Amino acid sequence: MRYAVVIPTLGRPCLADCLAALARSRGPGPEEIVVVDDRPGYGPPLDVPGRAVRTGGRGPAAARNAGWRETSAPWVVFLDDDVQVTGTWREDLRQDLTNASPEIGGVQGRITVPLPADRRPTDWERGTAGLAEAWWITADMAYRRDALIETGGFDERFPRAFREDADLALRTVDAGWSLTRGRRRTVHPVRVASRWASLRSQAGNADDALMRAIHGPGWYTRAGAAPGRRGRHLAITAAGALAAGLALAGRPRAAALAGAGALAGIAEFAVARIAPGPRTRDEILTMAATSALIPPFATGHWLRGTLAARRARSWPGPAKAVLFDRDGTLVHDVPYNGDPGKVTAMPGAVEAVRLARTAGLRTGVVSNQSGIARGLVTEDQVDQVNERVEELLGPFGTWQVCPHAGGCGCRKPAPGLVVQAAKALGVRPEECVLIGDVGSDAAAARAAGARSVLVPTPGTRAEELLGARVAASLTDAVRFALGQRR
Repeated sequence: MRYAVVIPTLGRPCLADCLAALARSRGPGPEEIVVVDDRPGYGPPLDVPGRAVRTGGRGPAAARNAGWRETSAPWVVFLDDDVQVTGTWREDLRQDLTNASPEIGGVQGRITVPLPADRRPTDWERGTAGLAEAWWITADMAYRRDALIETGGFDERFPRAFREDADLALRTVDAGWSLTRGRRRTVHPVRVASRWASLRSQAGNADDALMRAIHGPGWYTRAGAAPGRRGRHLAITAAGALAAGLALAGRPRAAALAGAGALAGIAEFAVARIAPGPRTRDEILTMAATSALIPPFATGHWLRGTLAARRARSWPGPAKAVLFDRDGTLVHDVPYNGDPGKVTAMPGAVEAVRLARTAGLRTGVVSNQSGIARGLVTEDQVDQVNERVEELLGPFGTWQVCPHAGGCGCRKPAPGLVVQAAKALGVRPEECVLIGDVGSDAAAARAAGARSVLVPTPGTRAEELLGARVAASLTDAVRFALGQRR
């Protein structure tokens, strides 16, 4: 079972422990290890096994995307740099991936968070322990490469290691895949954090606002996430602001009443955090101070995120180019056709191509024409048929035709035609959507790193639609490329 491991890092010392544990584990090793150095600036290179890729501080979502796009294995396992896999992890991973049925797009590992045995955990330690029950976290999460390609990978608008994993999981399910939990286990130690770490973590409220804008108000339930105390934080902040406003307006009794409400909310919050902890002097002081500051911090980040996300689209947004298969997609399939007179447009083809061009998408055609190699049609005849297609549908930015009968790198399902078309159009393959009618179209797109949509015809086999994104019409397929439909 071929797999690659991708580890984003800021160069913390725990990276060495993560890599050492991976090397010690028993079982089949990864085909590739890619460590993504996301430190801002350009310091000395990291001394790591495998390959190191630099992203310059763009955040963990962008770092993971850069990492998996450097790999070629059918499975990509994401690990955080502060985890340590267990001794049988690689063997257990092999079982997880082998047991994954074709519709499963991701398999999560089981996370263990060791807590102190001689005392109660602190608030920070309890928060980290919650990772053991979290869904689809990238501390240890394996995704099919095909699922990553079809979803566009991680949404790079999430700048922190928070919610970007839940967003990808929801988009993977929306694309028709299933997610499951495997048997392998990974240890996530609690890292040392400052007493103000809980304040900094409130920036995640902005990420929650982005999740709501993308996935709707029910995203918490779908992602297995708890909504937390945001409603109470909003109430405490509003009461505090009201008390200040009333005091400035010369209404001291009303201000005192509002202030008492805010203080009561803060006290309840502090007690809820202090009671289950070790109750040391330092912990009590930290909880008291941060409990007063967290509500306005959380509210401010939520409001900021809500404003920023009010027009957010699902990642990765519109493509830059759309590539069409020719026979069975743009025009009716006439086997080995060399007669322009037999060319007729498929239903909706004129409208779909017009929509793509009007929206500013670059357009191209990628077509297998093995009849040339078989001597059933000449290159000139194929060119004449292609000219007729353009008479019906308008000019395309590029035509990429494979004249071979097999054994080449361009014939779909190989990626060659897609890669060549993207280059000719001046875009990257991942910025393209290929629209076709058979499984080899989707396979060629995925092999090149492009997304795909199939519009089935009576000649499309049912098994070719397994794991593929399917549209009812060419127009709907183009709308997907434009980011107008999930």
